[in-house]
Amino acid sequence: MADRSYVPALGFDWLTRFYDPLLALTLREKTLKGRLIDQAGIAPGHGVLDVGCGTGTLAILAKTRQPRARVVGLDGDPGVLEIAREKIARAGVDVELREGLANAEPTFEPASFDRILSSLVLHHLTTEQKREALAAMHRWLRPAGELHVLDFGPQGNVLLALLARGVGWLDGATRLRDNWEGRLPDLMRAAGFARADELGRAITPFGSVSFYKAVAG
Repeated sequence: MADRSYVPALGFDWLTRFYDPLLALTLREKTLKGRLIDQAGIAPGHGVLDVGCGTGTLAILAKTRQPRARVVGLDGDPGVLEIAREKIARAGVDVELREGLANAEPTFEPASFDRILSSLVLHHLTTEQKREALAAMHRWLRPAGELHVLDFGPQGNVLLALLARGVGWLDGATRLRDNWEGRLPDLMRAAGFARADELGRAITPFGSVSFYKAVAG
């Protein structure tokens, strides 16, 4: 699915093959994503959507942690979905993959999921795209369903802000400004969520990342 405004996982298509090794080496990926899954409290029978699933690490981890949940991954990059399919097959888990963008089309019926997860995706989007994507996620959640997000947030000090500039170079500082200035909870509430909060932070070599929870109205 082509979209001129679409930003690949590491900013450029040719870097996609290095995405998994880079995150494994630098971001403690499984630790951070495991914390996000713990936060989400996925239960047996839940429908779970991973928006911007990339190479499938988070979706596979969610299914492994809760085998009785239905887990779906959504991403707009067909190349990265091929990598995800290979990883899912190797893991031997049942994860459905869909090609599409949350800010571009009505991919799922309203009230389809109990939990929506998103990891290091929203910072790729412009403010308007964030609004559209969050509105779609709110629409896809069942009443009292929850959105759980891991992404770059306020940096807290000058050193972290300097580290985060490398991400800004890859993805565009204007796209990251909402994250850095702490506006994600406000954007979530504007999209219809009854409550949206930052629950915690973690330090990475690329600056501070934040954990967010939003509850559908």
